[in-house]
Amino acid sequence: MSELQFPLKNDTSRKIIHIDMDAFFASVEERDDPELAKHPLVIARHPSDTGGRGVVTTANYKARQYGIHSAMSAQKAYELCPQAIFKPGNHQKYREVSQQVREIFHRYTDIIEPVSIDEAYLDVTVNKINCPSAIKIARLIQRDIWHETHLTCSAGVSYNKFLAKLSSDYHKPRGLTVVMPDEAVAFLQQLPIDKFHGIGKKTVPRMHELGIFTGADLYAWSEMALIREFGKMGYSLYRKVRGIHDSPVSVTRERKSVGKEHTYGNPLTSEEQVLSQLRAIAEEVERSLKRTQKHGKTVVLKVRYSDYSTITKRVTLPIYVHKKEQLFSEASLIWEEILGLEKGIRLLGITVTNLDPLTYENIVLPLWQTSDDQ
Repeated sequence: MSELQFPLKNDTSRKIIHIDMDAFFASVEERDDPELAKHPLVIARHPSDTGGRGVVTTANYKARQYGIHSAMSAQKAYELCPQAIFKPGNHQKYREVSQQVREIFHRYTDIIEPVSIDEAYLDVTVNKINCPSAIKIARLIQRDIWHETHLTCSAGVSYNKFLAKLSSDYHKPRGLTVVMPDEAVAFLQQLPIDKFHGIGKKTVPRMHELGIFTGADLYAWSEMALIREFGKMGYSLYRKVRGIHDSPVSVTRERKSVGKEHTYGNPLTSEEQVLSQLRAIAEEVERSLKRTQKHGKTVVLKVRYSDYSTITKRVTLPIYVHKKEQLFSEASLIWEEILGLEKGIRLLGITVTNLDPLTYENIVLPLWQTSDDQ
């Protein structure tokens, strides 16, 4: 019995750009210290300082030639390239540069979906400079980022997010890859299956077992066979390999929490150290809340000890808070309930949840009405 076939609809009317900063954290460090660019550079604490713990955040392209990649253990990176320079990340600096880049995006469109600190989708179908060419806008963004931050990025341009993402990965660094609607299927068919965004490392071996090594191999499978093998993902892949992916660029992601946490190579062992760190973290959280124009009613304190046991406690308040003094005060009160310095503290974090826009004011209602109010 043959499978029922329904005509597939493909919306090719959008103009989507995916911007991906090139080796972002490593590039920021190289920009600020050009000497680093001459060496393999790994953004992670040196394993000799951590007893072999820790993971690679990113690595420059010289380090990548040795097989080093993000999420690899720092110890493994060291074994692959003992001469590499290991540098702890400066996330405050990276966030500030990311914000600069985000402001450049907003010159061209407000339909922006940040995926992470170093990549975002932009819908420029209708844009602020009334330019009909998404390719031209991508080039302008690359130019602006280089002139204003001295960093490079790669751009992918197509009619949907899936193709734009694959395109930005296609030529790195400093790449600009365009996939037009009539080129999509041919572009996808020649890609190795492990380059398909959304196919994870665990799925790739299963694909290979089934003889699926390229987009062309995937294209040859029927929709029902893919659904039988991969469930909902099979339904999606059948469409994606045909260039169909109608998910819009989403700007409505609501932040559910704002928080900061610090990890300490040398564990904290005194009350003064803990309070000093809580004060510093409260200041960072205040800055983040200000940037996102939020305040919240729940303050969460996270404490991780040297044995990796973790305690998380929270307090929900009758009023909104966002000032560093309020945050420090509530976090230190929670700390007084937890205490316990004997094991040494490896991580501290403060998070604010139960968020609302700053325009939502604290309103204190009377518990009862006086006779004058009646």
